[in-house]
Amino acid sequence: MLYERWREIAKENRDELAVRDAAAGRQWTFAELAADVEKTAPASGAVAFRQGMSADFVIGVLRAWRDGKPVCPLETRQESPPFAAPPSGCVHLKTTSATSGAPKVIAFTAEQLMADVDNIVATMGLRRDWPNLGVISLAHSYGFSNLVLPLLLHGIPLILLNSPLPEAVRRVVLSCDAMTLPAVPALWRAWHEAGTIGAGIRLAISAGAPLPLALEGAVFESSGVKIHNFYGASECGGIAYDGTATPRADAACVGAPVKNVDLCVNDAGCLEVRGGAVGLTYWPESSEALANGCYRTSDLAELKGGLVYLRGRASDLINVAGRKVTPETVEQALRKHPRVLDCLVFGAPGGGAERLEIIVACVVVRSQTGAEELRQFLLQQLPSWQVPREWVFVESLDVNQRGKLSRSEWRRRYGERPR
Repeated sequence: MLYERWREIAKENRDELAVRDAAAGRQWTFAELAADVEKTAPASGAVAFRQGMSADFVIGVLRAWRDGKPVCPLETRQESPPFAAPPSGCVHLKTTSATSGAPKVIAFTAEQLMADVDNIVATMGLRRDWPNLGVISLAHSYGFSNLVLPLLLHGIPLILLNSPLPEAVRRVVLSCDAMTLPAVPALWRAWHEAGTIGAGIRLAISAGAPLPLALEGAVFESSGVKIHNFYGASECGGIAYDGTATPRADAACVGAPVKNVDLCVNDAGCLEVRGGAVGLTYWPESSEALANGCYRTSDLAELKGGLVYLRGRASDLINVAGRKVTPETVEQALRKHPRVLDCLVFGAPGGGAERLEIIVACVVVRSQTGAEELRQFLLQQLPSWQVPREWVFVESLDVNQRGKLSRSEWRRRYGERPR
């Protein structure tokens, strides 16, 4: 099914640009890409593991589709997960980002992959005359759904750039009249500070982590480019998208539901996603959280006025003396301080027989700013019990290869620090 659709796309656009590998200085038309795929020998093994940021990744995916083998994209240096033969009907395997625990493998059918990309193209308005600029990982669910699948199943050209450095991005943007640029907040911040964002970027998308309101507003004010917040999950693809023309006023708002996606909030206050793009199952161990066309997230949410508002994660709730607070509540208040560049809040064991938690804040600041100043600032906005007890000042909050901040990873670092 997937390879047949690709062949139709390649035939329809045969002389048009398909892929440009900026680092290698090579490019392929759709006809040339199709010809290169046909030349390749069948891949060995039951599953095709693909890595890297080049045209070889794309060719490898097409070769697997041709040979009827499931594809499992992997990050650079990521080891292939151990599992038995994939479930019947599976054509694609995603590994989760493991920001809230151990990584999992998710199985997808061809119909589910096609539904995801169809929803994304229809919702975002991706266009063939606006090539996608690929700087995010092709292996991540975000990159695969927004870069690889639009190329192969909708004929939207892909320009690959293996470096997200501002000057490299600037050169590519200047070489095109119009393009679409999907990225993560950390990259948008770096490009904004370097003055890279320009008029050639016709469609700017941010996903993988919450897009700060201050950054969204600053980019819009300085360049006129509106960054569209995109919220999704590996288990179900796109969930919500902010398609408005001006910056949001509420950081909790992640946009309206993606086309053909049905959302509801369950009795626990968590968002449930239903639609044709929802994955088949976790593999090899299934879970009620992903079954029968429904993905039950751990995201606390509110649906109102046709929009989706995220209120934190149930798994991240911090228990402070029997009262619970979401880290996002503290983070949103802390980011209002003029010298706070970034922050991450989590709960950690507070010691004692009660086994209660304390609130810990890891903070990146512009200049000399102490814990007491920040504590007094928060006391003007939050109840005292929601103010962090422990403060950790860092030069930057490292993100993983997928542009995400992992609370579990920072919690582990905090627990292992020298006392």
